[in-house]
Amino acid sequence: ETRQSACHTSLFMYGELTDKDTSQKVRLTFENYEMNSFEILMYKKNRTPVWFFVKIAPIRNEQEKVVLFLCTFSDITAFKQPIEDETSKGWGKFARLTRALTSSRGVLQQLQPTVHKGENVHKHSRLAEVLQLGSDILPQYKQETPKTPPHIILHYCAFKTTWDWVILILTFYTAIMVPYNVSFKTKQNNVTWLVVDSIVDVIFLVDIVLNFHTTFVGPAGEVISDPKLIRMNYLKTWFVIDLLSCLPYDVINAFENVDEGISSLFSSLKVVRLLRLGRVARKLDHYIEYGAAVLVLLVCVFGLAAHWLACIWYSIGDYEVIDEETGILRTDSWLYMLGETVGSPYRFNASGTGKWEGGPNKDSVYITSLYFTMTSLTSIGFGNIAPTTDGEKIFAVAMMMIGCEYMGSKAIFPNLLLEYPHPVHI
Repeated sequence: ETRQSACHTSLFMYGELTDKDTSQKVRLTFENYEMNSFEILMYKKNRTPVWFFVKIAPIRNEQEKVVLFLCTFSDITAFKQPIEDETSKGWGKFARLTRALTSSRGVLQQLQPTVHKGENVHKHSRLAEVLQLGSDILPQYKQETPKTPPHIILHYCAFKTTWDWVILILTFYTAIMVPYNVSFKTKQNNVTWLVVDSIVDVIFLVDIVLNFHTTFVGPAGEVISDPKLIRMNYLKTWFVIDLLSCLPYDVINAFENVDEGISSLFSSLKVVRLLRLGRVARKLDHYIEYGAAVLVLLVCVFGLAAHWLACIWYSIGDYEVIDEETGILRTDSWLYMLGETVGSPYRFNASGTGKWEGGPNKDSVYITSLYFTMTSLTSIGFGNIAPTTDGEKIFAVAMMMIGCEYMGSKAIFPNLLLEYPHPVHI
């Protein structure tokens, strides 16, 4: 889009005497990210013709991607069409060109290439430069990499970009597992999952250390590399959330002698890890301009929301299926009916614990909960699973409202795709 804008913007300077082949070369230079130079006739606002010597040079970043173009325009009208006035009337063509050369030193200084120290560059004559004999000798322009202390990492370097994707994936893993573990009150007695969660905690801890040594963009758009400013900025923003996210809650819950109240407290604190999704939303913000990326993101958000709501739906049913005060089992509860359907009914252990035991297994309960939330969010609702208590009904109403909002945004989205079919680069 930037290249097309540059080409279209210069069209108003073209006129009837502008060479079409040269203007085509200018357009192709922008489209192919090439470095080139031209002599082209353009027009001022008052339609006065002016000859320009144009240099076009693409500027690349560290990934060798062109981010912008550097275009220089030098007025060479005096050399192409020397003006014949009263003082030069009757002079020969060579004499008038010599007069123009000596009277236009400022233009010649613009055309003269810059010679850096230590470089063996051939010095072309002024006349040769005017005749464009050395026009292919153009410098290679690149963005200058900010100078940072040895222990400071640039926030856009390849290593930090890869690391951020790892953190993003682990954050999604956390967003899926944390609500499940909290709702189903699962203790991580499985050694494999305990090791995996411990590795995730260690990686989040390493991420905290790296964030204390990573540059950031300041309010004015500048790259901040001062270690003191980096530390202060991180402490004021994401440090507390990141610290609470990397605490080893699963390791503490794995011990059998942990008090049930303390275990529930630590399980509830794990929900704080979901606040890291705010950082994920910030990192994914620049992908919103791509239609396919938005579609994938909407599907992921819908699935994640359905998963969270399924965990909450089970928690409400598990809390209300048995009256803690009277010890009576609610036979109209969806959990009770599911247990009867799958052949795993609740039973009262009179000789042992004196409590209700049994019921459907966790896999069946989760699949059923996810099925109910999916049908509610999409406004289908077959009715084979229905809320019966006041708490379940209130939650079902909230789910249907969320589903209406989501379906409304999905109905608006195709119009946005038609209005902006292509990504816009600035």
